[in-house]
Amino acid sequence: MRLIALTTLLALVAGACGGGSKPNASQAAAAVPGTANAAAAPAAPATEAVVVEVKMTGNGTTKAAFEPAALTIKAGSTVRFINVSGGPHNVAFYADSVPKGGADALKKGMPNPMGDLTGPFLTQPNEKYDVSFAGAPAGVYKGYCMPHVALGMHVTVTVQ
Repeated sequence: MRLIALTTLLALVAGACGGGSKPNASQAAAAVPGTANAAAAPAAPATEAVVVEVKMTGNGTTKAAFEPAALTIKAGSTVRFINVSGGPHNVAFYADSVPKGGADALKKGMPNPMGDLTGPFLTQPNEKYDVSFAGAPAGVYKGYCMPHVALGMHVTVTVQ
């Protein structure tokens, strides 16, 4: 009994110290004598953020547009804006349309901003820009493409 307790204690201390890869539950059970037949707790399912794609189009003969121009997402989702044609494109959000607390969430979810709530220009075909709505409160987020706002290139993202 003392050997099992000592072995368990050593395994816990070694695990707490980190360093290297950690064994999974079945490896840890096999390493401790007398626990090989113990049932391992099932691992929690991995939750991946949902990615919703929005195409940015316009080539001089077609209207500059976000496709779709209106979408509804769950909180925590990511919207991937893709420059399909007619760039440069970007996405910017109207600060006065963002729900209370939403601006801070968007600032965290918009890498490499050009300005406040303004993403960078996408100049190459199929270039992508991801906006994370992690921590974003529910509500309507109205946006536009800076170079094509006068042409009516607007997008509405509703977060549930």
